[in-house]
Amino acid sequence: MTVGEQKKLFTKRTIRKASLRGTTVLVRADYNVPMADGEIEDDFRIRASVPTLRALLGYGCKIVIVSHLGRPKSADDTACSLEPVARRLEELLEHEVCFVDTCVGPKVRAAVKQAPRVSVTLLENLRFHPEETANDSEFARQLAQDTAARYFVQDGFGVVHRAHASTVAITQCLPSVAGLLLEKEYISIVGAMQHPRRPLVALLGGAKVSDKIQIIDKLVHVADQIVIGGAMANTFLAYHGVSVGASKVEPGQDEAIRAIYDAIAQKVPENLRDNFLILPTDVAVAASMDDTQPRRVVLLDEIDENELALDIGDASIERMVHAIDRAQTVIWNGTLGVAEFAAFAHGSARAALELAERPKTTSIIGGGDTADFVIHWDARGGESFSHVSTGGGASIALMAGEALPGIEALLDE
Repeated sequence: MTVGEQKKLFTKRTIRKASLRGTTVLVRADYNVPMADGEIEDDFRIRASVPTLRALLGYGCKIVIVSHLGRPKSADDTACSLEPVARRLEELLEHEVCFVDTCVGPKVRAAVKQAPRVSVTLLENLRFHPEETANDSEFARQLAQDTAARYFVQDGFGVVHRAHASTVAITQCLPSVAGLLLEKEYISIVGAMQHPRRPLVALLGGAKVSDKIQIIDKLVHVADQIVIGGAMANTFLAYHGVSVGASKVEPGQDEAIRAIYDAIAQKVPENLRDNFLILPTDVAVAASMDDTQPRRVVLLDEIDENELALDIGDASIERMVHAIDRAQTVIWNGTLGVAEFAAFAHGSARAALELAERPKTTSIIGGGDTADFVIHWDARGGESFSHVSTGGGASIALMAGEALPGIEALLDE
């Protein structure tokens, strides 16, 4: 995709085109990172925000960052505090980060006033205030006023599919532009969907057909081949009358799956349809879903009525590899098995390996569980792939072609 095509894709104003030099900016980041006992388990989303923050520091900005973390029950839920994020961000930026234990009020006003002209301040979890998820305009006005911001920078791709105070209402209070991460996410995902290097192969996994139905519908029209894995494959197999034992099958999806096959019939000749939407021909099964179970690969008609299909099998993996091998672009959303258990991560690990070994293939990894898996699998922290998304629901919505309120609200180019 050329630079000209990229510019046509993303039509919102970015920090490069705004008059930010020497101003105070309010940045919405997505620091919703996994935590355990007050320690950050994965700093991928924090690392992803660094290029925008470094650019703003280069513009001489006073930066005030807001984010959410988890779903706190109250403002006393210390497990959801962003203070550990402030310390990690300080290390990554190699620049002092001041943490304020609230996000509105006199403490914020004082901290921003006392901060050096070029500085970084991180405020406490937005979701300690229910007004955030209510898209409350008064709360947004207070954020803008207490931080004394001149501009709002949206860089939290993982939240732009939600209409919250810090994604939509805030844009009515301040001139609002996109950060570098948001721009990169949009161009990478939409570019792969609209201007792919072909053949385009989609790997789709995860648990529910209903979660991915819009993506599947879109990819039927866009992709050259679709490989289905994960628990979602069980629902497709059950639709075809295959007995999948005690495996998880999502009820009520026959009509949606029928519509998918109807759309395929409009596009693909009958003799090629089984090679367009590829389902497993064998699976790895176990008696229960836990990490002590051995991996046993069986053909579909050999699944015992008490067994669970927890990963694609060896023959199905090789068929997936063949699809990847011919691809110029691969979009992967959803792990292909119960990837948190090593015995049932073979399909996902092989997909990651094949993509990592093909640097000339454009590889777009959807957010959520897929991103978590490849980041932990990859010794380079995700750098082995063209793009690993920081957004779960946001990446799904964008792939499906849905309008994202947090992007729609930004200033146009």
